[in-house]
Amino acid sequence: MSAIPSDITALGAEGIKNIWHDAKLRGRGYSRAREIVSCAEKSVGLTDGTDAGREAVKWFAEQILKLDEQLAEIEGALHKKCKEMPYAENILEINGVGENILAGILAEMGDISRFDDVTEIQKLSGMGLVSCSSGKRKGQTKISRRGRKRLRYWLFQAAKSAVSHADEFKQLHEHYTTRANNPLKKMQSLIVIACKMLRVIYAILKTGTMYDPQKNVEGYQMPGCCTGTDGSIGNQNKKHNPELCRVADSRYWRLDRVLEQKPVNDGV
Repeated sequence: MSAIPSDITALGAEGIKNIWHDAKLRGRGYSRAREIVSCAEKSVGLTDGTDAGREAVKWFAEQILKLDEQLAEIEGALHKKCKEMPYAENILEINGVGENILAGILAEMGDISRFDDVTEIQKLSGMGLVSCSSGKRKGQTKISRRGRKRLRYWLFQAAKSAVSHADEFKQLHEHYTTRANNPLKKMQSLIVIACKMLRVIYAILKTGTMYDPQKNVEGYQMPGCCTGTDGSIGNQNKKHNPELCRVADSRYWRLDRVLEQKPVNDGV
């Protein structure tokens, strides 16, 4: 069987469904079988040289299957190497963050010991805040998009996946987009959650602590600094380190103000 219109027409919708059923492709669009046959019946493609077309389709299909096998081998080796990283298992406890995403983040981040603070990695990913001002003109503040765009890409993918699969990040996303004071757009919220994901990963790699979903909802920071769901530092921690908490509060306020002024398009 090939993708030649005449072959599809002869096969019919039921024949296509049977092929999908035998290949265990259930749920892949049984309702679209009739649509595929209808398009084949209306095809105005050439009818000559169909034998060569069948051979070409067969060759491409074989190449795709070979590439899939090679990709599976590479991903298997990648997953094995990823789990050898210290505290990688703790990070994989986050629902939605798998070996592929974590391997991409760790590969682009490099040795964590060369960073003194998580803000350095945030700048490396291009998610640091920059202000476009000159003289008396005060421009908008936005993320820089400088540095390693692949790190920014993987952090953004981690945020999207976590919002889809992890209840704590889903709650956080809903809070950011529906709160009464300065609600964010969906893309803006995902950028904020990507930065939060970076802080979670940095804290786990630095301290070796286990991931706690409830602590993430309340605010996941390095020891001595815990943010609330509204982006402010918890009162119990302000008593211990008021200056550090004041700086962190200011950073969260600035990021919210940035996202309020201009939608964020991360280019991913």
